[in-house]
Amino acid sequence: MTTRPAIDVRNLCVTYPDGRLALRDVSFSVGLGESIAILGANGAGKSTLLLALVGVLPASGAIRFDGLCLSDKTLREIRGRAQLVFQDPNDQLFMAVVRDDVAFGPLNFGVPRDEVPELVESSLAAVGLAGFEERSPHNLSLGERKRVALATTLACSPDVLLLDEPSAGLDAPGRRQLVGLLKGLGATKLIATHDLALAADLCTDAIILSAGSVAAAGPIGRLLSDADLLHSCGLS
Repeated sequence: MTTRPAIDVRNLCVTYPDGRLALRDVSFSVGLGESIAILGANGAGKSTLLLALVGVLPASGAIRFDGLCLSDKTLREIRGRAQLVFQDPNDQLFMAVVRDDVAFGPLNFGVPRDEVPELVESSLAAVGLAGFEERSPHNLSLGERKRVALATTLACSPDVLLLDEPSAGLDAPGRRQLVGLLKGLGATKLIATHDLALAADLCTDAIILSAGSVAAAGPIGRLLSDADLLHSCGLS
């Protein structure tokens, strides 16, 4: 018996306003609970792909989350199911205190107000930031801000996490902490990165993008052992 994929993308194309084709006929599926890496050099289309998946960028083709097709009518529901963690946490954190940033999503998705404080507390605890509710995001380290940004998505109880370059800018201890944290999360994960070691730590399979197209896909160990493929796609 086959199960419906958590994410199914067919013939996805994205064209920028200047006419440049940013993604070309991208197709893939991600099974429930899987962690899949989206690999590629800078400019390959990784961030564009994640933004298109949650309707931030207009696209053609079909995008489905657990069988629900992305459209204007389903956009709100899909954004509840699939949460995007931006590369730069400053793009995600805009409130004066951490508590309000983490509460923002649940409140906007209609969670009863009296249930939100518990969600905030549990989400911060999940990322190792219990007690940070009254802290200002702007006074936190980059690693702490990245974890707060992740907490803002966990508070929405998503089925799918889309993470854009989650290790960017982190030092070695911060990176190790991030890997441990992400390994402990049960949601389906799609991780866009050019950090091949991070991808190998977290993912079983990978999709390699090059110039907006899928250059290769399959088990991550096989792809990362193909030096010619990595070189041709600007990865090392």
